[in-house]
Amino acid sequence: MAIFAAACWGFGRALFLRLGSPVRGDFWLETAMATALGIGIFICVFQVLGIAKLLNMPAVLMVVAVGFAAACIQLPGWVRQARALVPGPRLSWLEKVALAALALVALPTLFEPLAPPAAFDELMYHLPYARLVAQSGSLGIHEWLRYPWFPYNYNLLYAAALLVGDDVLPHFLSALAGWLAMWMVYRLGLAYLNRVLACAAAAVWLGIGDYASALIDMGVALFVLSAWIALWWWNEAHEQHRAHGVRWLALSAFFLGLAAGSKYQALTFLPLVAWFVVRRERRPAVWGVAMLCFLLPCIYWFARNAITTGDPFNPIGAKVFGFTNWNLADYKNQLDDVRAHAALPNFLIWPVVLAPFSRAWRRVPAVHAAIVFCAYSLIVWAATSRYPRYMTAAFPLLALVAVLGWQVLLGWIAAGLRKVLPALRRAHWPARAGAVAAGLLLAVLVVVSWRHTTREIANIATTPSERETFLRANVPGYAVMNHLREHATGRVYQIALSEAIYYGPNPIYGDTLGPWRYPDFPLLPAAEAARRFAGLGFEAVVMPDAVAKALSADAGFRRHFVPMIEQDGARAYRILPDAP
Repeated sequence: MAIFAAACWGFGRALFLRLGSPVRGDFWLETAMATALGIGIFICVFQVLGIAKLLNMPAVLMVVAVGFAAACIQLPGWVRQARALVPGPRLSWLEKVALAALALVALPTLFEPLAPPAAFDELMYHLPYARLVAQSGSLGIHEWLRYPWFPYNYNLLYAAALLVGDDVLPHFLSALAGWLAMWMVYRLGLAYLNRVLACAAAAVWLGIGDYASALIDMGVALFVLSAWIALWWWNEAHEQHRAHGVRWLALSAFFLGLAAGSKYQALTFLPLVAWFVVRRERRPAVWGVAMLCFLLPCIYWFARNAITTGDPFNPIGAKVFGFTNWNLADYKNQLDDVRAHAALPNFLIWPVVLAPFSRAWRRVPAVHAAIVFCAYSLIVWAATSRYPRYMTAAFPLLALVAVLGWQVLLGWIAAGLRKVLPALRRAHWPARAGAVAAGLLLAVLVVVSWRHTTREIANIATTPSERETFLRANVPGYAVMNHLREHATGRVYQIALSEAIYYGPNPIYGDTLGPWRYPDFPLLPAAEAARRFAGLGFEAVVMPDAVAKALSADAGFRRHFVPMIEQDGARAYRILPDAP
């Protein structure tokens, strides 16, 4: 993973140097942005290789080697620049406490990615899709997956990881995006607020991020944050000279294209960006360059979908463009499922609503713009899904703005106490209380960080037996799925075990949505179901115990579906179409 990160930086910096420096230069922020740009370059290269059906181990190793060589060549110059930086002022005791707290929050995230894959969505389609790309070397459409036509930009990194390593490596590629976003949040806080608030914002993002799975939300968050930073650089450059900022606008559009090519939800940011840009820039040529950079990393997915299904945003555009693998009931069920998971986001960002009461709202234009971004994100989220994970793309900036809200809230509380208890002010209570609070915070964080870290270390599987034990405890139906993967020779249909299909046969059919939906393949009457399944090449069906107990009460089911294996709350049955 370290070699890959270095290769990303090597590619990204080689291009970043040609873009020049932003008006408000920040060496360390620019380093993170260059690395994020390198991740985007890798995605584009892997996409081209996949389209050409050449995404294999030699190709991946060659591209990584070229990027790593570029990093080695550029490293001496980068080190000279780092050494030439003017040292900052000495840290205050409060800043040291803040940095120590940030380190304690960060510690568990170093171990979270090391556990085997066990999260629902990564097992249901993120890793299965990546594995199919790795096995075939091409960007195929696999209708047995729940989302066969989704944009899969960030998943291409997971496919490359599976070619050169095991299925834990994709976790690190997701975590890499989270760590880069954390560093960007810290540098933004340092530039526009202060070090204490910067540490608090970075800690909030670390605390609510997902570092233990191979979902793509962390990658989308990184690209959206990078796009916002590049857009602000464009705004600052545009104010000085209209022609100088085009490169940053193009970079922002490229990052937005990477995000939109990874998850449809990123498209919701386009109206805000368009409104922000059109107020300052209306030249068609500039808009054309930005549009080209936006489409470069994502046009393949949308054009492929439009050509093959008529819906560029399949399946979410079905009501406008027509249904294909989904029907109206599937569409409604998906929306109902999202609404069923509606909940408030993490309480750490709730004070974001108080940010407009801060001084930075009026005095710092960048903070003002960030608050507008957060307000827009919250409104869109509340009006659409209200599903907390769908807000992950905005979480880094929400964390940065939320600490301003916390500052306002704590300031109001302190002011109220000073009014109620004036004697405390004469006794230098604020300073003493601050020292006591800082000490208590560190003590609590030490305990929490230690417990979290030891729990994550316990989840690390260093031997096959430890991996087996972890998966059987954390993935429902794993043992039965793994047995079928090793022994089944025909097709397998699963019922209500979507979270385990990554460990089952490849492919494995059955889902709540799509052409292999459960209602279209009822198991009763058993004789008819067995003949139909056998006619489609199915050898076995697997399900949880609860479903199996209900079905096995029917005598016909017991004749046509013979038990193969029962373990850990799941059962597999062999299909006998001509049972006596």
